[in-house]
Amino acid sequence: MMNPNEQIIKEANKLRYAIGENIHDSVISSIYQEANSIASNAIALDRKKHAAILDSKIDRLVTSKVWGFVIMFLILALVFWLTVVGTNIPSGMLAVLLVDTIHPLLKSLAVNAGFPWWLSGILIDGAYLSLAWVISVMLPPMAIFFPLFTFLEDLGYLPRVAFNLDALFRRAGAHGKQALTMSMGFGCNAAGVVAARIIDSPRERIVAIITNNFSLCNGRWPTQILIASIFIGALVPPVYSGIATAGAVIAVALFGIFLSLVVSRGLSNTVLKGEPSSFSLELPPYRKPRILQILYTSLIDRTLFVLWRAMIFAAPAGVLIWLTGNINIGELSIAQHFITWVDPYALFFGLNGVIILAYIIAIPANEIVVPTILMLTVHVLGLENLGSGAGVMFEADSVSLTAEILSAGGWTALTGISLMLFSLLHNPCSTTIYTIYKETGSIKWTALATFIPLIMGFIICFLVAQGYYLLIN
Repeated sequence: MMNPNEQIIKEANKLRYAIGENIHDSVISSIYQEANSIASNAIALDRKKHAAILDSKIDRLVTSKVWGFVIMFLILALVFWLTVVGTNIPSGMLAVLLVDTIHPLLKSLAVNAGFPWWLSGILIDGAYLSLAWVISVMLPPMAIFFPLFTFLEDLGYLPRVAFNLDALFRRAGAHGKQALTMSMGFGCNAAGVVAARIIDSPRERIVAIITNNFSLCNGRWPTQILIASIFIGALVPPVYSGIATAGAVIAVALFGIFLSLVVSRGLSNTVLKGEPSSFSLELPPYRKPRILQILYTSLIDRTLFVLWRAMIFAAPAGVLIWLTGNINIGELSIAQHFITWVDPYALFFGLNGVIILAYIIAIPANEIVVPTILMLTVHVLGLENLGSGAGVMFEADSVSLTAEILSAGGWTALTGISLMLFSLLHNPCSTTIYTIYKETGSIKWTALATFIPLIMGFIICFLVAQGYYLLIN
């Protein structure tokens, strides 16, 4: 026998779904129409009339169903281009200072102080060098991307982006503001996870957090560009290699957005089942950006906050990386044993043991994956003269030298394509995992955010590899 309260709830749900799916939009639209009617009769525009008309004209353009998306992609492409191009010089300067200058100096000081080789290796080649790579590769793009992103936010443009993408995300059972957290994830996934606080609905906030890893963060862009230029650009005549490289990287990024929508839909229909909440967004007026506020928010609240968390995890990981290359069991190091054992299984996925081990021990930051892969490759091949020693991460002086090292390690076009896919689809870095736990307070959601992309990565790499093997046979 159903009690009166349950009967009322059942009847309310029945009537609710009889009304239709767009009840929230209808209510909000009616409220705004009524408010606009009252305001038109009660308020006389005077000094602000010109500004309001200008805002209205701009909004008709940037929220247009056609030009709105074109303008949005052009602006975001400009932000990414400025970040990539602007990163090269400061990143190179930091690498010269921290890796090429201070690292040898510390090694020399350790020798003069009588440090045993293993202590020097753990502290300087392991912990310090890992910190140096993370800072030199991670800091410049964040210091450029976050101020630009905050500038658009302060200008009043980002709410228009959420408005444009709301319908797309709502079809996936998500929230329009997820577009903003996803865009922030292109700079840093940990920052994208924190940015999900702007979504009021707890259910949709968790959807945004779990799917943020599908946005290629700045730590993965260099890997994508490097591998694409070596293995995809080489498949076409040199005159078209740049276009092929850029096309491959953009294709991977768009594939990540597509998977983000697919997984959002899947979560909304299963463990996070529910109806998308109403998205009533009042577009703010355009305003003159507040430079000091932008610098404080982007550099203190975002850049240094994320960098500090990455550094906390980078130091112990650097120690682990050095130990795997320098502790021997029998005649082989731990790294060599692991790679030999995993190699036959990794081939089913188009990968190899070096890539698998690199993604395990370089979990603090995606920025150190390529230096770790190069270190492990020359270590396994016995070509330590090309690097700086066992367990010491390094980057080659040129793309051609990197290509030679990887080719010597048995890499093919399939390996390159599989690495690009696995770089998009693997577990988040430890900084992002820790941030997810801090934001959700749940081991369950943290585990889902960690393992969903990883499992998808292995499945997709497996399908691509098996398709490749069928074609060549």
